[in-house]
Amino acid sequence: MICVGGGSMKRFGFLDKAKAYLEEAGMEVQIFDGIESDPSVETVMRGADAMLAFEPDWIVAIGGGSPIDAAKAMWIKYEYPETTFEDMCKVFGLPKLRTKAKFCAVSSTSGTATEVTAFSIITDYQKGIKFPIADFEITPDVAIVDPALAETMPQKLVAHTGMDALTHAVEAYVSTANCNYTDPLAIHAMEMIQKSLVDSYNGDMDARDAMHDAQCLAGMAFSNALLGIVHSMAHKTGAVFADYGAHIIHGAANAMYLPKVIAYNAKDETAKKRYGVIADYLHLAGTNDDEKVASLIKFCRDLNEALNIPHCIKNYGADSYPTEQGFVPEEVFLERLPMIAELAIGDACTGSNPRIPTQEEMEKLLKCCYYDTEVDF
Repeated sequence: MICVGGGSMKRFGFLDKAKAYLEEAGMEVQIFDGIESDPSVETVMRGADAMLAFEPDWIVAIGGGSPIDAAKAMWIKYEYPETTFEDMCKVFGLPKLRTKAKFCAVSSTSGTATEVTAFSIITDYQKGIKFPIADFEITPDVAIVDPALAETMPQKLVAHTGMDALTHAVEAYVSTANCNYTDPLAIHAMEMIQKSLVDSYNGDMDARDAMHDAQCLAGMAFSNALLGIVHSMAHKTGAVFADYGAHIIHGAANAMYLPKVIAYNAKDETAKKRYGVIADYLHLAGTNDDEKVASLIKFCRDLNEALNIPHCIKNYGADSYPTEQGFVPEEVFLERLPMIAELAIGDACTGSNPRIPTQEEMEKLLKCCYYDTEVDF
């Protein structure tokens, strides 16, 4: 079964090519299409039902993070039909997969790296919350990282996915689960992103190809080193304002939150030193770690400006997204702040962050991300 999204893979010929290859190999092929951005629990259940009827030996997911993430969750339900979505969300608690099918992922965007990771993000729109599924069982058996697919990305998607990839690399490097095997992947990914992201955004296809490799390296780093609270916050704010027309795209959320979280984490001495190492590899200014942290924060903010991404939630929708996105009203943000903070603290990514925030600290940090104010705690 081939799982795809809204039509770009068909429009550019990649779906037909994949189907032809599989049929040439003697396989019967069925297509499950229409997987939306930020896939829902309902889509996962529909896909699993289709798999139960077709009984595939291989699941092939083609496209961006959304169809691949959705297909991963469908795979769990296909192999274990009695499994609930709540069961899937138990961190590293899945049963053995591959009793019915193996999984191949073909990525078309340069950010999530879900083709090489143990993670899937599914949105429960009833609750307005994105839930991460985390288990090495859902790491694909085969990943095809072909830059030709990434060359079809629209400019805004290049920006969002690129900042997602940078966030993966930075968070993996300072994660408390980092090691000698993840550090080189994270650092080299950051070097490639520094060199190629803005050029890729501006249409340079050689840079676009390099970004496709860079995001995969970042994915291999964070799938083993884990992430931090940039992602915890992005997971819990992405859909929570959707009823106000302000669905915060994941990569844009990461881009807005990353500079603030660097400032927050740098109060931890070990994290500060590791941010300093990042600054050295990226040849940023600074004669001590405090200056290097400031340079790294400026580097991230400068990237956001070059990619036309707002600096804070309050401005999200004001300039870059006038037709597609609304605003997050201040009174709504403040009303939901305690709930968002509590959910972010409980997110699967929080445990490997250099500093584990209290409820009060998380609320203050989210406010800094809303108003674009200085993090001084």
